[in-house]
Amino acid sequence: MTATLIYCYDPMCSWCWGFRPTWTALQKALAKRIDREDLTIQPMLGGLAPDSDVPMPMEMRQKLEATWQRIASELGTEFNYDFWRHTEPRRSTYPANRACLVARDENLEMEMYHAIQKAYYLEAKNPSDLDVLADCAEHIGLSRAGFLKSMDYIKQHGLVEEEIENARHLGLNSFPSLALLIGEKLINIPINYQDHKPVQAQIEHYLKEADA
Repeated sequence: MTATLIYCYDPMCSWCWGFRPTWTALQKALAKRIDREDLTIQPMLGGLAPDSDVPMPMEMRQKLEATWQRIASELGTEFNYDFWRHTEPRRSTYPANRACLVARDENLEMEMYHAIQKAYYLEAKNPSDLDVLADCAEHIGLSRAGFLKSMDYIKQHGLVEEEIENARHLGLNSFPSLALLIGEKLINIPINYQDHKPVQAQIEHYLKEADA
């Protein structure tokens, strides 16, 4: 029986950015199981904040910048704080989620995810803006015109909202979240931001239990 490890994320979630090195290490540690098709990894979009053209209130800006500083302090994660000085942030992550969904159709979801993170956290660009997302699409090899057309289609048909609803139905309400699906049993896997080995150990435990 093939098990599925669901990774629920939002490309503009700062804790997901902090988790990135550990998530990468975890996938490498599970590579043999993935190669044997004992395990598949299924990304799932979580959607932190719906579409908005309203500038982010100063209180929220200060709160989010403080979160970046906390993550940097606890995990050593790099952030470019110029974002808070030189952009007009909005509380709107659905566009970035749609971009990842467009890229999924081209088997480039994780590449888009990383491109958005780099633009946001390292280059102080605003992924709430369609132009920034289109630049990310071109960076990973997608046609700009085709990307924009797909973004409009996904928005018109509410496809991101549909996936977000599925994530909430599974109880994946925080980001990042991990859950292991074995048959019809869904097991939440606690996140360890600094070490992949405890996370791997839990996954291996449940997989071996299922094989017994």
